[in-house]
Formats: sequence, structure tokens, C-alpha cells
Amino acid sequence: MTTGLTSSGPVRLIGFGEVLTRLATQRRVQLPQAQSLDLHIGGAEANVAAALAALGHRTAMVSAIPRGGLGDGAWRALAAAGVDLTRSFRAPGRQGLYFLSPGGSLRASEILYDRAGSAFAAHDWSAFDWSAAFEGAEWLHVSGITPALGPDLAAATGAAMASARAAGLRVSFDGNYRANLWESWDSDPRAILTGLVRQADLFFANHRDMALLLDHPFSGDGEARRREAALAGFEAFPNLKWIASTARHVETSDCHRLAARIDTPEAGFQTAEVAMPGIIDRIGGGDAFAAGVLHGLLEGASIPRVAELGLALACLKHSVPGDMALFPRADVESFSGEGADVKR
Repeated sequence: MTTGLTSSGPVRLIGFGEVLTRLATQRRVQLPQAQSLDLHIGGAEANVAAALAALGHRTAMVSAIPRGGLGDGAWRALAAAGVDLTRSFRAPGRQGLYFLSPGGSLRASEILYDRAGSAFAAHDWSAFDWSAAFEGAEWLHVSGITPALGPDLAAATGAAMASARAAGLRVSFDGNYRANLWESWDSDPRAILTGLVRQADLFFANHRDMALLLDHPFSGDGEARRREAALAGFEAFPNLKWIASTARHVETSDCHRLAARIDTPEAGFQTAEVAMPGIIDRIGGGDAFAAGVLHGLLEGASIPRVAELGLALACLKHSVPGDMALFPRADVESFSGEGADVKR
């Protein structure tokens, strides 16, 4: 697949995280009844890097991808999406997997992780040269999934963020709280995530994330209460310049309504809701939102426009299978939230 990747200029964003192979059941059958599986490549940070590459930004990944057929497929998929892999490397070990049983009607989708002992998780990141990896870059993007994989990767995420800040990069952090990953080891997610968010400029988080970090209940019922949670976040984490979030109302597994919100210490803006009937695949929607927001910030857009671009790419992602939202800039920037006729 060709993308809008620019071949020269600075690396606008580097992602640090694991590249995963996704295996999804077909025709929405549950995993125990599946006789075949669809394969896609994803991973929170890789999804963001690939989406931004499709929008014309030069992006890169720092990751350890295993040798062998599954790793070859992951490497090729990211390269085909336009992501620079010169900062990534092949390593011994296995490919991280996850299995998806897509939901239907009132049955929710279900994800089963199989990533323990992967090449990425088993790699010793303590000696990695972050300063060399970040040379010439503008942003680092990480998520709460990577530190949830174990103490070594929690330390690596912190080291990456500290090095990025020291090198003058902006840092974006997507909360992406995954309870089943944190509960698989003797972790203290509040303490670890609090330390990481302190180093971020942009935090993708809603009122539930703030409640977890600040040990204080916040309501997501209405714009004023979402603003209250954001203001508490800015007070607790003074390095933050932006907090971005979505509000999702689920009617059935196939029909959701989505709004986007951007807060700064001075003001907040929330879009109107967009209805998304006939959803094809919601997995990766949050990463698409993150990529749309980052696209707007990289382009110097106004805060309302940044929120609109995040919402546009998130909605478009729900229309395609797989984890990645590989849409050209024109599709995202012209998105209206209304049904469209065939393009001719």
C-alpha cells in the first residue's frame, strides 16, 4: 500500500511499543467455535505511527520484532504503511499475539492476549541508546500498555520519556489502561502511571483515567464535569498542555455515538456527537483518535479543529477492518459525520 509519507524532513513522531499480530474470528463467531482466523498487524503506538504516515507525516517506531514468519509479516506491514523502521530491530523470541472475538448485537467484543515472553517484552531495554533514537525527531508517543507488561518495560517507558524531554521532544501518553495486563504481575499501576504522566505534554485520558490516577471519583456526565476532571489533571500534572478524550455512547455493538474533547489549562472544547451505525471494527479507534489529534497539533490547528480531526479519524476507523486507520489527509480533513454517496 502506498501512503502520503514524506520522504524527507524531520521525523514528526516516534512511537515506542510492541507490534502485535491480531487473529480475529470470522463472521463474528466466538473463539471456541472458530475454524479460521483473519490476521492483521497492530499495536497502540504502531497504529498511531501508521495513521500519521498515511496523513503525510514522517514517522518511526522503536520496537523489537522477532525473527521468523510472523515477525516478517509485522515488519512488512509497518514498512508498507510508511513507518520508518531504522530505529527498530529483529530479536530472538516470539511474536506478541492477541485474539479478537468481534461482538454482535448486545454481545460485546472480547480480546484474549497471548504476548508473555515476546521478543519485545523479553528484550533488555536498559542499554538502549534513546538519545540516538530521538535525534532529529519532534514527538515521542507512548501508551500505558507498554509499562503494564512488567517492571522492566515500565522502567524503559520512563527512560524513553525522560530522554525525549531532555532532547526537547514533545511527549504524548495514551492511558490505555488494561487491567488484565497490570494484574498479571505485582504492580502498582497508580504509582507507575502517575510518574509517567508527569513527563507528558499531551495526555489521552478521560474522567475514569483521572479517577484512577488521582484516587478521586469524577463524573463523565456532561461537559462541565469532564472539564472538572481535566482541571484536576492539569493541577496534578503541571507539565501537561493538552488533555484529549472521547465520550462514547454504545447503543449496540454495531451502533455507537462518539464525541471528542480537547482541554487546555485555559479552556476546553467538545464536539457534537456523531452517530456511527453499521460499525465494521472499533478496535484501534482510540489510536486513530490519537493520530488525528496529533495531526492537528503538528499542523498548528486551532483547538476546536484538533478535536474535530481526532473525531474524524476515529469515526473513519470504525468503517474498516483491522487495527490501523490508513486514510489520506483529504478524507480526514473533509469528514462531515454524515453518510456519503459513492465517490466517483
